[in-house]
Amino acid sequence: MNKINNQFTSIEQITDRYLGTGKGNSAVNASGLSFEEILKQKQDVSESLELKFSKHASMRLENRKINLSKEQSERLESGVQKASEKGIRESLVIVDSLAFIVNVPNKTVVTAMDRTESDDNIYTNIDGAVII
Repeated sequence: MNKINNQFTSIEQITDRYLGTGKGNSAVNASGLSFEEILKQKQDVSESLELKFSKHASMRLENRKINLSKEQSERLESGVQKASEKGIRESLVIVDSLAFIVNVPNKTVVTAMDRTESDDNIYTNIDGAVII
């Protein structure tokens, strides 16, 4: 194996020398977990996050006196999941007579309205729609 500047043969040796880890394995952190294990844990947590409502969307729901039932919330989350599977980033999700604009990668409802409020039924800045 080629030595770097004739001093070290691996990154582990450099890590041991300069960071004083003494383990010789830079892929394992202080808790004993490898980078791959930590990454999988973080991905599992982010995939299981529930749908969030932005401050704007929360205010819209409150001002418009829209109360989502548990069943509607579940259908909304299902719609966001379907949008994610199709690669949609900004989606219109329609549940019953309610319309939601959702940032799919962040699982965040950006705004909400009753479809009857919109005379023109025009929705902008979306790249897909899911009707549940």
